[in-house]
Amino acid sequence: MWFIGIVLVLAGAGCLYAAVRQQRIVYAMMAAETLSVPELEQLRTISDELGARGGFRKLCEVVGATHPGPHGLLRSELTGTECVWHSHEVQRRYKHYQRDSEGRTTVSTRTETVAEHTSEAGFALHHDGRTIGVDHGGRRPDGAEKVADRFERSGTGTENGWRGTLGARARSGRDETIGYQYTEWVLRPGTQMYVLGEVHDVTGSLVIAPPADRKHPFVLSTRSEEQLTASGRTRQRRMAWSGAALIVLGLVLVVAGLVG
Repeated sequence: MWFIGIVLVLAGAGCLYAAVRQQRIVYAMMAAETLSVPELEQLRTISDELGARGGFRKLCEVVGATHPGPHGLLRSELTGTECVWHSHEVQRRYKHYQRDSEGRTTVSTRTETVAEHTSEAGFALHHDGRTIGVDHGGRRPDGAEKVADRFERSGTGTENGWRGTLGARARSGRDETIGYQYTEWVLRPGTQMYVLGEVHDVTGSLVIAPPADRKHPFVLSTRSEEQLTASGRTRQRRMAWSGAALIVLGLVLVVAGLVG
């Protein structure tokens, strides 16, 4: 019983850590300025005049509609959807047969990722006739549109069907593929976005990207700041209450186990 209590205490501590992290993200969004491209260009000009050309850095928020980057419109790899960003993953679902030392065979259903890819090219945000580049840093934007979500059963083959099943049961560690799950996300041109990050001019033009200092959050979302802060506060409260409850219950079980 005391072991279960320790597990619950650790789980509760994890929830409290996640609650604190969520609170920091909400505070960062509330504290950051929302700046337009002309305002950022003006700040960059001042930085250049002070002798820091190419070294401009500004933590802020930027909003706008997605727009193709220098590479133009992209096409997603699974569905061929025109977009400015895309990502996909392919997961294999399979039956795993494992025989123990006494000759008994257990069967479990497992999933493994066999392929995943995110477009490398950046895109831009367009607002009031001006654009700013976006470096997504390989991250999937919150609220990206899911354009593929299908499961395809595997056809017959050496590891499938009744022959494959019998062979899997006969040998320890043999797998039998059930099928593959295909999932794909995209950002279409014109999607309204909110980005909290660090604007820089390393490549010459202004780009908002994940902050160099990782303690600062990077938020890339199709939701507004108001929606994000509201949901963030709700999530933070739930995690905090869940963490506190798990810790209390865990301590009770630990004490009960030690006393008993």
